[in-house]
Amino acid sequence: MLLKDKVALVTAGASGMGRSGSELFAAHGAHVYVVDVNEEAAAEVVAGIEAQGGSATAAAVDVRDLTALEALARRVTDEHGHLDVLYNNVGIPGAAGLEMSVEEWDTGIEINARASFFLSGYLTEALKKSEAGSVIFTSSTSGLVGSPFSPMYSFTKGGVIALVRSMALAMAPDGIRVNAIAPGSVETPGLPAFFRASPEETEKRKAAFFAQIPLGRAAQPDEIAQVALFLASDMSSFVTGVTIPVDGGLTAK
Repeated sequence: MLLKDKVALVTAGASGMGRSGSELFAAHGAHVYVVDVNEEAAAEVVAGIEAQGGSATAAAVDVRDLTALEALARRVTDEHGHLDVLYNNVGIPGAAGLEMSVEEWDTGIEINARASFFLSGYLTEALKKSEAGSVIFTSSTSGLVGSPFSPMYSFTKGGVIALVRSMALAMAPDGIRVNAIAPGSVETPGLPAFFRASPEETEKRKAAFFAQIPLGRAAQPDEIAQVALFLASDMSSFVTGVTIPVDGGLTAK
C-alpha cells in the first residue's frame, strides 16, 4: 500500500498506460481521479477499481479545453483539499512528417504539451498542501532521440523533458518532486497509430521495430505503471528533475 490515503489524478486514465497507472495507484491505496475524454471508458475503469475494493472518481474532460481543466482542478481541491500525485499521461501520436495543417499542429501541441503545462499550474496549490507531492509526465524515447517520421511528436515530447527539469527546480522549495517517464513501444490500443499503415503492414512494421529493441519486445502497460508507482511513492523521495527511459534498452545503443 505505497499510496495509502493519497489522492492521485491520471490524465488519459481510461486506456493503455493510463489505465494501468490508475488501477495500480488504486490498488496501492490511493483515491484516483480517472480523467479521460471517453466518459464511458473512465466510468468502466472506476467500476473495476471499486469492484476490487479501491476508490476512484471518473472525470470526463477534453484536455484541450483549459476551462474544463481549471474546473477539474477546483473540483479536486474542493473535494479533497490537496493532491498528492499528478500523472500527466495524456498524449497522441499527432500528424506525421514535416507537412501538416495548422489544425493538426495545434491539436498536437494542445494535447501533448499545453494541457499538462496548464493542469500542473492549476493544481500547484493543491500539490503544495500534500506532505510529499509528486508530478509525473509521460514523455517518450522520441523526446530523447530523433524521429524521422514524427518530428512534431518528438518536439512536444522533448519539450516535456525540458519542462520537467525546470518545474523540478521551481517546485523543490515546496517539497514537490517532478519527473518524467520516457516509454518506448508499449502494447496499447494506441500503438498502431504510430505506424500509420494497414493492419497487415502495421504488424510487419511492429515486428521490424521490435527487433531493434535489445530486449526484443514492446513493453506492457503495467511495466510503465510500475515505474509511475515508484515515482509517485516515497520510494523515490529524493528523485526529482529526471526522465527515466522504459524502453527495453533502445536508447542505450
